[in-house]
Amino acid sequence: MSDISTAIIDVTQDNFQQEVLEASTPTIVDFWAPWCGVCKTVRPQIDAFANREKENIKVVAVNAQDHPDLANQYGVMALPTFLSFRDGQVIGQHVGALNEHQLKGLVEA
Repeated sequence: MSDISTAIIDVTQDNFQQEVLEASTPTIVDFWAPWCGVCKTVRPQIDAFANREKENIKVVAVNAQDHPDLANQYGVMALPTFLSFRDGQVIGQHVGALNEHQLKGLVEA
């Protein structure tokens, strides 16, 4: 999305390892696509969360349409799907719309 805030990092197959799996902080991955209406609806909440929590939680976005191999690798079947990672491992998952409290809960699991 062209309006992704500076706190959200666009991640691709090329930088997923570095930005997510090797991240020193808990990381939430937002799998989205340009045609996904719900993805667009929740984006302002994700932006606000990412900006407020940027010191403690990393938020990244993967365009599942452009990077289907990543989506398939992590079993993403519907959009948006949010996965949380800590120390290179998936620690939480949420499919569909969510609020900021639910986002934070993904890394507190």
